[in-house]
Amino acid sequence: FFFVKPNIFLSLLHYVYGGKLTNSNLKENAKDLINAADKFGVVNLKLEAEVCYVKSTALTIDNILDNLLYADSKNCALHFVVENGEDILLDKVSFDNVPGSIVTDVLTAVARGKRNDDDDASGSDASNNNNLNTMRVGTLRNMIRDKGLEVDGTRESMIALLKENS
Repeated sequence: FFFVKPNIFLSLLHYVYGGKLTNSNLKENAKDLINAADKFGVVNLKLEAEVCYVKSTALTIDNILDNLLYADSKNCALHFVVENGEDILLDKVSFDNVPGSIVTDVLTAVARGKRNDDDDASGSDASNNNNLNTMRVGTLRNMIRDKGLEVDGTRESMIALLKENS
């Protein structure tokens, strides 16, 4: 059973019917908006709220693992890791009990470095296919959107979709 707070549902409806949400609304309600947008398939709102969540979340040793697990559950862990990598390393988080998919995202972020998404999106199709595994989820979503395909899903499903349609 999934419950949406009335103010979150009103924000979701406002967005669906062409309204813009304020930055303060996105920042204050990022997790609730991500959850509601994910539940009701409002992909663009989910993406906007994810960006706000990643940029506005202050990491501490007490909350870092919870935030990383939440980001993973919403398929934005790689973006979260890339944006907050130094804090993750500085806080010396233990990955002993972390799901393998998050460790994969951390290793992908390390392998990829802090290259710009523009570098990922440029080049030949063959080059892009070889680099799909090291691209940020946001870049994968943009590439899928550019092809007119459904942009929501796991990292693996987006990579498979891009390979099928290249």
